[in-house]
Amino acid sequence: MERVRDRTVVVGGDSKPAKLDKKDLFHVIHKVPAGDSPYVRAKHVQLVEKDPEAAIVLFWKAINVGDRVDSALKDMAVVMKQQDRTEEAIEAIKSFRGRCSKQAQESLDNVLIDLYKKCGRIDEQIELLKSKLRMIYQGEAFNGKMTKTARSHGRKFQVSIKQETSRILGNLGWAYMQQKNYVAAEVVYRKAQTIEPDGNKACNLSLCLIKQGRLDEARSILEDVLSRRTIGSEDPKTIIRAEELLQEVESQQPSIRQSLKQDFNDLEDSIVERLDMLMNEWTPFQSRRLPIFEEISAFRDQIAC
Repeated sequence: MERVRDRTVVVGGDSKPAKLDKKDLFHVIHKVPAGDSPYVRAKHVQLVEKDPEAAIVLFWKAINVGDRVDSALKDMAVVMKQQDRTEEAIEAIKSFRGRCSKQAQESLDNVLIDLYKKCGRIDEQIELLKSKLRMIYQGEAFNGKMTKTARSHGRKFQVSIKQETSRILGNLGWAYMQQKNYVAAEVVYRKAQTIEPDGNKACNLSLCLIKQGRLDEARSILEDVLSRRTIGSEDPKTIIRAEELLQEVESQQPSIRQSLKQDFNDLEDSIVERLDMLMNEWTPFQSRRLPIFEEISAFRDQIAC
């Protein structure tokens, strides 16, 4: 007797790959789900017909009728971002995320962070990133697990809580840099490097130091990148950026260095005072704290800056 299971034909105990019919092959090639629901039609219009505006209309319909709302809201926001309808996408997520499952909230947060970044709403981006760090610290991220399955370009891979913490800190550091708050950015990048060293974050850290006039420290970090002593320094783009930053270090004048050093001292006092005020709003964390935060508990106030 012959039966089909998971696209495998089983005959007398021996299994052979089953041939997909044309309909199944179409769905595999175009990454379009099967069926005829509003969400399926939206994906078909988006991926096959390449009509983003029509796809947005169908995603709206899918959300309104409750058809795969988690995916429909996320996909619609992504398409809106591609169409430069970023503000509309932000409002859509805020309005309809309550209809989505608990499991979809982290993914929606990530989309929202990208939207805030694109339209320059840096303050909101920073607040959401800090909220995600609090969730990690309290053991609420990844549904309390140490890893999660992520997807990129159709491929699945595992992300650890340590990698996620470093990624969020990197995004937070970059957001502070857009505000020209280089002291806060430095604190965050340094902590990210202790969790998971990375050549690109090392370059960003050196730029923070350059902006503060601390050229010798910046030079040391860049030399580590160029000599491959920093993990993740093999990327040619990272090497080129490190070389450009090192040229900038060499071009700085001592007089500028001294002036910026004074600015750093004044700003450092302001940041430390703000950190103390924020820490007073935090509640003690106890049993739900994940192991990664045992390593960085001494820097909790700095992470929350």
